[in-house]
Amino acid sequence: MKNRIFLLFRIYILFLLLFVIQKPLFMWYYHDLYHACSFMDYLLVMWHGLPLDCSISGYLTILPVIFLIFSLWLNPIVIKWIFKIYYGLISIALGLIFVADIILYRYWGFRLDSTPLFYLKTPKDAMASADVMTIVFGFLALIIVIAAFFFIFHYFLIRADKKTQKPFNKWATFAVLFLFLGLLFIPIRGGFTVSTMNVGWVYFSDKIELNHAAINPCFSLMESLSREQSFQDQYRFMKPEEATKEFANMADKVPTDSIPSLFTTKRPNVILIVLESFMTKIVQPLGGLPGVAPNMNAFCSEGILFTHFYANSFRTDRGLVSILSGYPAQPTTSIMKYAQRSQSLPSISKSLKRAGYSTEYYYGGDANFTNMQSYLISQGFDHIISDKDFPLKERMTKWGAPDRFLFNYASTELLKSQKEPFLKTIQTLSSHEPFDVPSRRFKDQYLNSVFYTDSCLGDFINRFKKTKYWKNTVVILVPDHAMHYPVSITNHDLERFQIPLIIIGGAVKQPLKVDTYASQIDISATLLYQLGIKHDDFTFSKNILNPASPHFGYFTYPNGFGMTNSQNQLIFDCEANKVVLDHGKEKGANLKPGKAFLQRLYDDLSKR
Repeated sequence: MKNRIFLLFRIYILFLLLFVIQKPLFMWYYHDLYHACSFMDYLLVMWHGLPLDCSISGYLTILPVIFLIFSLWLNPIVIKWIFKIYYGLISIALGLIFVADIILYRYWGFRLDSTPLFYLKTPKDAMASADVMTIVFGFLALIIVIAAFFFIFHYFLIRADKKTQKPFNKWATFAVLFLFLGLLFIPIRGGFTVSTMNVGWVYFSDKIELNHAAINPCFSLMESLSREQSFQDQYRFMKPEEATKEFANMADKVPTDSIPSLFTTKRPNVILIVLESFMTKIVQPLGGLPGVAPNMNAFCSEGILFTHFYANSFRTDRGLVSILSGYPAQPTTSIMKYAQRSQSLPSISKSLKRAGYSTEYYYGGDANFTNMQSYLISQGFDHIISDKDFPLKERMTKWGAPDRFLFNYASTELLKSQKEPFLKTIQTLSSHEPFDVPSRRFKDQYLNSVFYTDSCLGDFINRFKKTKYWKNTVVILVPDHAMHYPVSITNHDLERFQIPLIIIGGAVKQPLKVDTYASQIDISATLLYQLGIKHDDFTFSKNILNPASPHFGYFTYPNGFGMTNSQNQLIFDCEANKVVLDHGKEKGANLKPGKAFLQRLYDDLSKR
């Protein structure tokens, strides 16, 4: 009996130590982010991360307890092989989680959750964000970490446990082991309080990077997976009727004053250009860096510029749905991954197709990535042009055909006779990691890629202006999301979600600057109103130019949201269950509306 109990303690403590040690290793790897941290910060990270470490250690010890219970009756050799297989599988699982977590954090700015599993449905595209060195490093690191884990388990648990003989009193040993099994649920659950274990337990600092370092990536992944389908149970901040009443105050209103007409005709052609990872920081008239996007800079004074505009999320699949369907991004999932749910959404393309528009979608990459093709087809696009439509020699990057070839393709099509009115959506890709572009204007790879895409965009617009369709067309320029630039930026910074929205074209009446706060979900209601098309089925979208409607920018990130307007700029972290940014004349004013908005979003999601 004694040997088995000591073995269980060794198993639990060893798991716990591995998780604790992982934290300073994570911080050391990201030394550029944690270089100013003191020794005490390291200790605090490890201390505050213990609850999640204890919980996951408990989960991983459950099966060893059960194996030891079976060992009371089975051959010791059989049990030893069962343990070897178990530790082998655990070594692989922990290796994959630790390596994936440490690599992806640089790109996404949050610890590992279920998001990568969605993208792994198309492995080629999922790997396209990483450069060759990252892939090689990741593969070697994975082999080393898995081997190291298995060596540790073998040396301290399998090898050290040379003799686990059958006890004299099996039933007494069974009772003790069964009691130990029950006791494991204390650290797993997090004690006896009403609140159960969650990622928010480890949050202790006003520095988000320290809180992130304290998170156990295994627990983060497991918790994220558990939230995947139970939409109706998530984000229950208030009673349903209270959330409904609060949300009604945020919905689009019937205009009480006249709304200016932006276009010279009621049914212009529409070209929607979705710019990969562009952000306000690269547009000089919006306070951004000079010289990075000279064509976008020029378009700001040429067309209609929206100065307080926000992306609804941080990934393309969420951003596309926000732009086309006026549907807010979700912090714990992506509606695009659920084809049956996403096909029920309204969209600009559906509405315009019913109004007689022809619809086409241009993308130089794989349209099957993240279920995008099924979403686009369900939203009424007649033709979808993707990587397979480009010659092999033009598919020069991991993502597919660079933007130069994408815009050339679109320009060539526009020289042909077109059925008017038309909607053409063009989605760029060159300014996505790993930023593989021929331009060498800037040392920073991201800025370099933006400059390249901007030059391709400028050439396309100049060529399009020479066609007969220009005078009857509006061109909407909007990013899918902003970029994690500079590296020090976090999801608790407003500029992480600030993006430009510019409308140009021969059918635009005159240049205009719009200072109203808005986000991607508001494009659909605003555009459809200008075209004289009803938008009642766009529940979350608001007409930016309607003075009767409330105006705000709304965005989400993994388990958090932000809501900003002229009176209050607020970001709420749902994991920490606290406000992490609160600026403006009316501090805290957006907290309850923001919570109600998110609650109603998940109510809607659960019913689709």
